[in-house]
Amino acid sequence: MDRRNFLQHAGILTGALLSNSIVKMTQKTNPTLLLVSGWQDVNIGDIAHTPGLIGLIRKRLPHVNIILWKRNRSEMVEAMLEKHYPDVKVIHGEINDKLIPQSESVREAFQEADFFIHGSGPYVVAANYLQAWAAHTDKPFGIFGVTIQEIKPDLKSLLQKASFIFTRETASIKVLKENGISGEFIRFAPDATFALEIHDDNKAASFIKDNKLEARKFICVIPRLRLTPYYKMRPKNAGWSQEKIQETIALNDKYKEEDHSKVREAMITWVRKTGNKIVVCPEMTYQVDIIDELLVNPLPDDVKPFIVKHGYWLPDEAASLYREAHTVLSLECHSPIIAIANNTPAFYLRQPEDTIKGQMYYDLGLKDWTFEIMESNGQQISDQLMKVYDNYESARQTVKQTLGRVEVQYNDAFKTMVKDLPATGKENFFS
Repeated sequence: MDRRNFLQHAGILTGALLSNSIVKMTQKTNPTLLLVSGWQDVNIGDIAHTPGLIGLIRKRLPHVNIILWKRNRSEMVEAMLEKHYPDVKVIHGEINDKLIPQSESVREAFQEADFFIHGSGPYVVAANYLQAWAAHTDKPFGIFGVTIQEIKPDLKSLLQKASFIFTRETASIKVLKENGISGEFIRFAPDATFALEIHDDNKAASFIKDNKLEARKFICVIPRLRLTPYYKMRPKNAGWSQEKIQETIALNDKYKEEDHSKVREAMITWVRKTGNKIVVCPEMTYQVDIIDELLVNPLPDDVKPFIVKHGYWLPDEAASLYREAHTVLSLECHSPIIAIANNTPAFYLRQPEDTIKGQMYYDLGLKDWTFEIMESNGQQISDQLMKVYDNYESARQTVKQTLGRVEVQYNDAFKTMVKDLPATGKENFFS
């Protein structure tokens, strides 16, 4: 049976039924899923993809064992995952140019796992991992919640072998169709961060107490530069040329004040009309260094005393704090998702450089809370914030409806995912 045919036995399956389906098809009581995720630890959005998808799988496939093939090594992230998902085995290992796994743990996982999933990301980040799997096994693989903006020949060949391709917005489906890839195995499955279920209530409670915050009476605001300055965060300037660095600096300098002046106007409105506080916080590590310049220092003197700053953190603590917030306003894409996953209204102030992933907000019915930054002004953001403030129960109902749409997409995705799983005919993949 080829990889695609394992899709053809779809049923309306949820929860334990999905898991029982896999058990029956693999003739195992505890089939094993290999998941590749964990792209970097400088962004709580990228970190959140991993626990989000683990939690999603846990709910719908409770009998499945998960091996996490973590791309990025990070002690703090792995400690967080161990805390919340102690039964998930974490492995590491690269793939060489001949598509051979370079660690024994990965080779063993190729033998043990029944299917392989590539987790949410900005593109098919671990394409070579999938290529290695396809080269050494006859077992299925799929892609869950990615953005695909460009398809080169090698990627097209890989995608055509996939048992399922779930994109995190519909814009990627259009790209796939334009490249001759279409079918029922392609679906819209929102970013796995929408399924984030982990929290660090103790840290959040301490922060709330120390800063005299009141539940549902403070907002959170997250800054962002047009182009992420990875040259500041990675060794050897992330391999960037001086020309690329200077172009990035120039573009960021051109727009940073214009962009952030708009959210500052909403911050000023919030403080003056409600008398409530604001937490300014990062989604990425570099943003700790721009919070003062872009969000705090330019504020009027009567507003500054209401500002509280938070340092870099992990998504479980962010989830706990956002759960207590009134609203989250973010120029970054994933903080609003974490907020919505915790039943808190959130605005996404989208910059044009932030890829097509922002289409997911429109796909999920969040047009009124999505502000294209080049087409919006501070008054519009302020007005919408006060509309949420004046009609808060209605806003929270919007959040509930959004999460309902997310669940529908996830359910449809898992119906597609769980089909007849072929057994491999290979006894030793690497001999």
